[in-house]
Amino acid sequence: METAFLQGSGIEALPQFLTSVAIGLLIGLERERTPSAKAGLRTFALVAIFGTLSALLSTDLGSPWLLIAGLLAVAGMIIAAYLNNPGEDHDPGTTTTIALLLCYGLGAMIWYGLAELAVMLAIGITALLYFKPELHGLSERLTRRDLVAVLQFSVLTFIVLPILPDHDYGPYHAFNPHHAWLMVVLISGISLAGYTALHVVGTRYGAPLLGFLGGLVSSTATTLLYARNSKNNQAMSNLASSVIVIAGMVVLVRLLVISTVVSYGALPGLLPVLAGGFLCGLVVALYNWRKMTRTTELNIPETSNPTELRAAIGFGLLYVIVLLGAAWMEDLAGSRGLYVMALVSGLTDVDPITLSSLHLFNLGQLDEHQTVTAIALAFISNIAFKFGMVMFIGGWNLARLVAAGFIAMVCGVLLGLFAL
Repeated sequence: METAFLQGSGIEALPQFLTSVAIGLLIGLERERTPSAKAGLRTFALVAIFGTLSALLSTDLGSPWLLIAGLLAVAGMIIAAYLNNPGEDHDPGTTTTIALLLCYGLGAMIWYGLAELAVMLAIGITALLYFKPELHGLSERLTRRDLVAVLQFSVLTFIVLPILPDHDYGPYHAFNPHHAWLMVVLISGISLAGYTALHVVGTRYGAPLLGFLGGLVSSTATTLLYARNSKNNQAMSNLASSVIVIAGMVVLVRLLVISTVVSYGALPGLLPVLAGGFLCGLVVALYNWRKMTRTTELNIPETSNPTELRAAIGFGLLYVIVLLGAAWMEDLAGSRGLYVMALVSGLTDVDPITLSSLHLFNLGQLDEHQTVTAIALAFISNIAFKFGMVMFIGGWNLARLVAAGFIAMVCGVLLGLFAL
């Protein structure tokens, strides 16, 4: 801002002050709904304006202490309000106090040319204040095991990842410790989201959500559990087939998320394959859902913590082995070698070969068709393995019900592949 601002009319600053008013009203609207809050619509709007005004004067007078003094004044005002009249529920007012200070800071940000960021932060702050009951309920439902999982994921992401070297090593320059661990963090994060949601939500929303969350954590574990339960209870076959097919469909969703994060350039070729398999499987899943009895008991899959250091290291080693193996097989036998590697590694887990293929695609060692074909073959191999597990553990009756969904997904993947 120009130092000669005070000498002009100042009308050019009106948009900034109007934005401040809007931000103050937005946050104040939520606080107005809280009876114990000592600040509402008008107070928050005035504080936001005061923040912009303090920033304006601080800039033109060249004194940052004026902005700091305004912040202290707002803090002292709201603290004094709660000390003089704490309210019937003895609310200390810490939430409203910090909200007012943030509102003051957002008003200052607007004057310093950060209006878009200030508006986004204001919306986020308002949502955080509004969803207080839901956040409290979530914290109460989280167990010690869930909190340990979150802490372990934080260690993997913010302690281990930054210290690993970001350099290429080994044959084909395919091994990068930082990149390999980043893939561990990506897979652990996706699995952790499903793991936490699975234990928080449980079975209260029925088979579709249970199959989705179970598949997000481990589609193999979900398939195994419901195959066992169906064998002991034939009435559960329709429900088990629905959950298993949905869990298999979620693998395609995982692959879509992984591809978007790791290699966005491969997404145009992958999207028809993944979408084709998902939509075809969805038709069968909806048909099975209509036949399912609502009184059948649901069970939560027993899944291990996806962020345990042992599990993370195990996946990291598997990823590196598959990555080097895929590069070597492709160099030795061309596309056929890569596809054999995809079929073998995809039997137990689709993620390593998917990440490896996308990484080699980013390095220019694989083209789009090779990458998409390898991922498609790995998925088909994984589906075949799960079908064998269903037949062996759950029996022919369950395998017959699951077969339609699995075949539909495979056909959809092959149709998308042939479209390339």
